[in-house]
Amino acid sequence: MALYDTLGTTYGRTRQPDPRIAAQIHAALGNAADVINVGAGTGSYEPPQTTLAVEPSQIMLAQRPPRSAPAVRAAAEQLPLCDNAADAVMALLTVHHWSDLAAGIAELRRVARRRIVILTWDQQIFREQFWLVREYLPQAAAFDDSRAIPTDRLATLLGGARQEPVHVPHDCTDGFGAAYWRRPHAYLDPQVRAGISMLAQTGEDVLAPGLATLADDLATGRWHDRHADLTARDTLDVGYRVLVSDS
Repeated sequence: MALYDTLGTTYGRTRQPDPRIAAQIHAALGNAADVINVGAGTGSYEPPQTTLAVEPSQIMLAQRPPRSAPAVRAAAEQLPLCDNAADAVMALLTVHHWSDLAAGIAELRRVARRRIVILTWDQQIFREQFWLVREYLPQAAAFDDSRAIPTDRLATLLGGARQEPVHVPHDCTDGFGAAYWRRPHAYLDPQVRAGISMLAQTGEDVLAPGLATLADDLATGRWHDRHADLTARDTLDVGYRVLVSDS
C-alpha cells in the first residue's frame, strides 16, 4: 500500500499500543491458540500467540520491533494463506484503507477457523462526540465520511458480529485520531498529526485555519471553558468499536 509508505514513517514514534485497549482486544480474541494480524502495521496489539503479520507497506514492516511475529508483505484482499490457517484473525484500524472491503472480509473469513476481531469506528458517533472534528476540523470529518465503514455493514459482511465500545483513556499512548481528546495541544504538533491518517490525508493547508482557531482558543482559555466537563473524565466513547465474529 503506497499510502502508508508515505504516512507510516513516524508511526513507530506516535503509535505505541495502549495497554488498556490491548487488554480489550486480547480478551476479544479469547483462547485462540494462534492469531494472524491483517493490516498489521508496526505490530501494535499483537498478542504473544501471533503466528503471522500481513502488511502491504514496507515502511510499516520496517518499524516492527525485534522479535515480533514473522511478517509478510501482502494485502488483505489476497492473503497468502491456506483456508482455516489460524484460530483467530484480527484487523485493527485498517479496513477503511482496503481497496475492496468485501473481498478483504471474505479473506478473513476464509483463513479464520473460529474468530475474527476487527477494531474500527462508528463515524456518526465520532462526528457527534469528538470536539476536534465537530468544532475545528470539519474537513477531516468530511474526509472520513468518504472512507469510514458503517459497523452494521461490517457485521453483515462478517455473517454477524457483536460490537463492543472502546473507551479511549485520557492518557492513551496510541496516538490515533481521538487519542488526545483531553490533551488538545497535541493536535498542534505536526508529528502527532502525521501519525493520524485522517489529518495527514486531509492536508496541512486545509487544516491550517482550524488549527489556528484551536491554538487561539487554547491560548485564551476558551477551549477549556467550553470543555471543562472533559477534564473530570478518565475515558471517552467517541465511537471506536471492536467487532467480534465467530464462525
